Formats: sequence, structure tokens, C-alpha cells
Amino acid sequence: MADDIILEAKGLTKEFKGFVAVNNVDLSVRRHTIHALIGPNGAGKTTCFNLLTHFLVPTAGRIRFNGRDITGSSPATIARMGLVRSFQISAVFPHLSVRENVRVALQRVLSTSFFFWRSEATLAKLDARAIELVEAVGLGDFAESQAVELPYGRKRALEIATTLALEPEMLLLDEPMAGLGQEDIKRIAALIRTVAKNRTVLMVEHNMSVVADLSDTITVLARGEVLAEGPYEKVSKDPQVVEAYVGTGHG
Repeated sequence: MADDIILEAKGLTKEFKGFVAVNNVDLSVRRHTIHALIGPNGAGKTTCFNLLTHFLVPTAGRIRFNGRDITGSSPATIARMGLVRSFQISAVFPHLSVRENVRVALQRVLSTSFFFWRSEATLAKLDARAIELVEAVGLGDFAESQAVELPYGRKRALEIATTLALEPEMLLLDEPMAGLGQEDIKRIAALIRTVAKNRTVLMVEHNMSVVADLSDTITVLARGEVLAEGPYEKVSKDPQVVEAYVGTGHG
């Protein structure tokens, strides 16, 4: 049913000086699912993400979110609509505490603009919600630690907390497991599953065991085009998908 589709791209294309990075991609993400975008290096996954959130402007194609055409909207406008992305590179303030990082993200509820120099009394009103989010991502014991002191995996959890502060209806995660050890991967995977209970998640991810475990639907990109789509059991056995990975040295 069309009502079940929260994010839809039709004919999404991006050219860079004659090089076609994303070519005529159609993508439909169902509401309240975890949808993974996978493919070998250079397949166009991150470019696709950048197009969906308009950090890059499409050369061609249209994007709809919640039935509304968002093509040409600014990234900030798209985020305010509830479509929020978390970046592959951790984007936190290193010398603020975990609580303060989340509180900065919560400042949007005070105004449409960020005010870094609001009075302590005004900001203190946000502390209860900040601590709630900090605890929700398993960082309660680190609330007063500076972000720079956090282990890498905990920084990823903090990044998700700051993203959740924007109250997204849909969350785009760009390689949430990049650089993580096995324990952190388990922790972040559990966190994504929790976050997805009342939201939609679209993620770019290289870790196939994570993709197999978490995803309801997988879209496989190769050379900027959709190669296959479906549940893991289907796409993992697709001869074209196997060839795309084996042929480029990726398992």
C-alpha cells in the first residue's frame, strides 16, 4: 500500500562532470522497517544518502517523504520534517560532556535556531530530556564525561542520541558499525533495533552479519544502479549480487 511507503525515490541520478555516480535509482522504504543499502566500494551508497537528504542535489529524479515532494528542499528543512541522517564520521562536540552534547541538539525545541549562549537556567530545563536520551543509548554512566574521553563505540552511541534529540520519524545511518569492535557492534546493533521500534531506519552498512540480523529489506547497489532488492535470504543468493562482491574482492 502506498500509505506504507515513508520514503520514495524515483529515477534518482547524480552525475559528476560526466561520471554517473548514481544512475536512475528507484527506492521505496516502508514505514517502521529497517532497510539496508549495501554494495561494494564505489557502488554509490553514500552518494545516494547525500541525495536523499539533499547534501547533494540530484541531476535527475524526485524524492518524496511522507507523500510530500522534498526534491530541492534544504537539508535543514528536510531534517525538520523528520528525516534526519547521522554521519559516518562522528559529529559531536569533543569538549562538551555527553549530557551537554545532547542538550545542544535539544535546543531546537526552544526555537527554530540554535542558541549556544542561552542562560544556564534556560538550558537546565532541557536536562531531564537530555539525561533520558543519554540513558536510552546506554550512556548513563558517561553523562558527565567529555565526549573526547569516550571510547569510539560509545561516541557512536552519543551520535545516535544527538540524532534522536531531533525527534526523527526516519533515521538515516551511514555505516554505524564502521571501525567498531565486536562488543561495540553488538551494543550498537541492539540500540538500532530499539530505536527502530517506533521509527523507520535506512542504513548504509558493510557488515553483512549486521545487515542479515537487522534488516527487513535490503537494496543492493553496484556501479550506481540497483542490482537486487528483497530480504537477506533472497539477495544473498542472487547470482548478480554474489558476482558483484566476489568480482571486486569483497566477501
